[in-house]
Amino acid sequence: MYIDMNCYFASCEQQRHPELRGKPLGVLTYDSPNAAVIAASKEAKEFGVKSGMRLMDCRQICPQMLTVPTSPAWYRQIHVDIMAILHKYCDDVIPKSIDEAVCNFHSYKFVYNDLSEIARKIKADISAKYDWLTCSIGIAPSTFLAKLATGRQKVDGLVVITEDNLDEHLAKMKLTDLTGIATANERRLRMIGIQTPLEMRHTSPALLRKAFGGVVGDYWHRRLNFGEVDMYNKVENRTMSATRTMSSQQSRDRQQLESMLISLCTRLEQRMVKGGLFCKEVYFSARYRDGTQWETSVKLADPLQDAMEMRAYIKERIADFERSRGLETIFTEKVTNLTVAIQGFVKDNVMQYSLFDNRIKRDAVRKVMYKIKEDYDQKNLVRKGCELLNPFVMKDAIGFGSVRDMMLNKEGGVKNKHLLEEDAKEGEKREIKIKKKAPPPPKEEEWFCDINNEETETFTSALKKMKHAS
Repeated sequence: MYIDMNCYFASCEQQRHPELRGKPLGVLTYDSPNAAVIAASKEAKEFGVKSGMRLMDCRQICPQMLTVPTSPAWYRQIHVDIMAILHKYCDDVIPKSIDEAVCNFHSYKFVYNDLSEIARKIKADISAKYDWLTCSIGIAPSTFLAKLATGRQKVDGLVVITEDNLDEHLAKMKLTDLTGIATANERRLRMIGIQTPLEMRHTSPALLRKAFGGVVGDYWHRRLNFGEVDMYNKVENRTMSATRTMSSQQSRDRQQLESMLISLCTRLEQRMVKGGLFCKEVYFSARYRDGTQWETSVKLADPLQDAMEMRAYIKERIADFERSRGLETIFTEKVTNLTVAIQGFVKDNVMQYSLFDNRIKRDAVRKVMYKIKEDYDQKNLVRKGCELLNPFVMKDAIGFGSVRDMMLNKEGGVKNKHLLEEDAKEGEKREIKIKKKAPPPPKEEEWFCDINNEETETFTSALKKMKHAS
């Protein structure tokens, strides 16, 4: 069973603010005409607004659209509540993103006679908790086909795919309707004579391997023939990343960029501490307005967890590059995006420390600091000195990839409680912006005149004079 929440971020805002219900709404990460709408309500979608469109383009087709800034902690809290509802009916729930999850009911064959009835109960439970939220549910023998079913009936849909009706569904679809088939893959398939998903399903694995260039073709054959490929992939973190898009105002201030680097490293430190992990590789990139980017990666001899150590390694690489090229700084006003990523994880319970650089005490103090924050339900209660310079430079993001940090433990708690806390400054209010519709242009005045037949000027020349006078 695949559960896909409809218009999730926008619906969460309408749940929180009843005055927004039934109105076209766009959710923004920052307020700017060039900002991308990361989510649109179903009312806005009826005007043609799509996620990813620039705000100025949305205004052209929907002038009355309202906008709100993101409230990530609220979205995460609802995600946790929905996961708790799913766990009432199934103990094998795998969150796929903040607004999607799959439930494995294969071990419930003798418990539930009709999964459609369970799906309706899940919908009712979600509605009882959050009356404005809806979801589309797909039921099928595999994860991929269950997800495919959620797209067959939007909004608030319930579709069951079986061996008897799969071909019927595929016959009504295009290749690009399959999740994972974009323009490039569509072109590969057409080159070997596959024009539709139905033809793709009945193509041999060997021909699909030829189209996709390897084992991926086998995966696609299994997906379309009730094989399971996608249920448990990426259960554990292989990489973690923190990235932020910079406004032009932030990019003009070098100190803001430096503070953002600290904040990105600190966010990754928090996730590693809560996950009991150390990393062995650090990656950094800065993107610029002209589409170029500068990047570097550092492989570490000793795994680390500390944010300022991460920053020190990155700054060392930056300084080397600046000296070699005679640059003053790579943190120019043209920076549009900063990213820090880590990988190569080592569990803290098998961590081996160097005899010559004993960091046991520092690592223990770091755990205590985050434990204090968690015990008092306030992540801003204790801060490192490096965080005090500009503590709110890093606006919280949606956290698409952090759902594994919000998985429920045996006690029903969340792995990383800090993700459920609001990140706004104390007393800061979220604004709902209404774009006033431009007043209609004044009606053209009607001109009347009597032209004396004795006058020598013609009617045409009289009109020209009147237009000139107006």
